[in-house]
Amino acid sequence: MHPLRDLIRNQTLMSDLANSYGTPSYVYDQTRLNHNLSKLNSILKTYFEKYHICYAVKANSNPNLLKIMRSTLPDMGGDCSSPGEIYAAQRSGIKLRNCIYTGNYESISDLSSALKQKCYINLDDVTSFNRLLQVGLPEHISFRLNPGFGKGTFSQITTAGENAKFGIPAEKIVSAYRKAQDAGVIRFGLQCMAGSGNLDENYFIELLTAITHYTNQIESELNIQFEFISMGGGLGIPYHDEEISLNYDRLFSRLSQVFYKAYPEKTKAPALWVEPGKSIIGDAGFILASVTGTKSSYKNFIGIDAGMETLMRPALYGAFHRIYKVGEHGINAGTVDFTGPICENTDRIAVGREFPDVNEGDLVAIMDTGAYGYAMSHNFNTRPRAAEVLLDGDTHRLIRRRETVEDIFMGCDV
Repeated sequence: MHPLRDLIRNQTLMSDLANSYGTPSYVYDQTRLNHNLSKLNSILKTYFEKYHICYAVKANSNPNLLKIMRSTLPDMGGDCSSPGEIYAAQRSGIKLRNCIYTGNYESISDLSSALKQKCYINLDDVTSFNRLLQVGLPEHISFRLNPGFGKGTFSQITTAGENAKFGIPAEKIVSAYRKAQDAGVIRFGLQCMAGSGNLDENYFIELLTAITHYTNQIESELNIQFEFISMGGGLGIPYHDEEISLNYDRLFSRLSQVFYKAYPEKTKAPALWVEPGKSIIGDAGFILASVTGTKSSYKNFIGIDAGMETLMRPALYGAFHRIYKVGEHGINAGTVDFTGPICENTDRIAVGREFPDVNEGDLVAIMDTGAYGYAMSHNFNTRPRAAEVLLDGDTHRLIRRRETVEDIFMGCDV
């Protein structure tokens, strides 16, 4: 059962949220958010001498949520991929010296911003290093390794391998570090992010085995010692009822065996860094939406006020999100497609779902939208972005107001 299922059954609370903030709204459960972060931190503390969590700010950059995470884990860093994400981390109180900046095809301006803010700089290519040298030389640096394979829930989020735009191929990685060493860099890390949304435990074992093979090779050939090794993020969450969550205790126990086989002197081993996003915030968020109409055509449709402008993942990847009727779900009455108000036939939040009868004005909850939900929303058809709401028990507050049409046109002087 979904961890927030009982919350969605609370018709009184959900109606209060809809009346207070309107729909569609992104709603985040603080209890679940704290649980997810504390669980991962506890497991890492159990199995690794040194470790560091850099939350993937791209998943959800709302500073209010980042501030809650920082309160739960004061030493947490941010995995930032743009100057805007660095700003979000800084605004929430995350120490930038605990953050890693990982861009790709970065401009000199972006690199200059990361260098000025004193983040750890992780480079996607040697050409990135050449651009960085035009603005300065950091004390420490890491490169993103492409180990030649990757795995994601969809091909579009497989971020390593021959078809990926990311990272330095394994056969070129030593020369990248040699170039940095020759330029005067004295402190090193290595990062690898090979795919997103994985529930396959063995994949992570294979990945860390490959990463440590290459770090050992680089250290041996160049006589350097890595301060940290980041295996990126990619920890998946169940989007379907039948999917099973990763067993963190077993997974990180196995990962520690791989890690300390490569680095048997634990006190001298690099720190293991992880960059979770979806696994921290994904199942802590949902979209509260209203039914705006039903239609019986060649197919049966339920229209809601949250379309692809509010949640892009189904149209972009064919991603699956569970949808519940608020209150008691009831007995499924037929097969429907859920669609929003956008003038695109790809505007489908769900296709071919068994669902109970609904009426205009009924509320539905689209689950597991805490990550890559609001962050990927947009203004197509000149639709303002949704509000964001934080739920803490029975209390709630607005953490980002609903965008207005006037906001969209701000700066357009006519």
